[in-house]
Amino acid sequence: MGDKALVWWVHPERTYSASPRRPGAAGLRRVQHGLMPDDWKPMASVGGGVREIRIHAGTEHRVFYVAKFEEGIYVLHAFEKRTGRTRQANIDLAKRRLAIVLAWRAKE
Repeated sequence: MGDKALVWWVHPERTYSASPRRPGAAGLRRVQHGLMPDDWKPMASVGGGVREIRIHAGTEHRVFYVAKFEEGIYVLHAFEKRTGRTRQANIDLAKRRLAIVLAWRAKE
């Protein structure tokens, strides 16, 4: 079985500064291989099957993704986290992107 494709619903170069890119990419690479990232949690508040990769690189960063579909891993949102709780705006954006993914998949 080959690696699952990454489908970016965000622009990978504009999500966060260079320092957290490597751990974020490493976490997604593990998911592509069918493994879990080193530091993650489920994000039921976004939707079923959505998970969050936690990146600790001086500042906190997060990557929301869903990997439950055979055709690939959908990266829904990546951002710098500036407070203890994830802002509702970040959750809402990921929900909207997940809805787009689900609608797009329903048409296939």
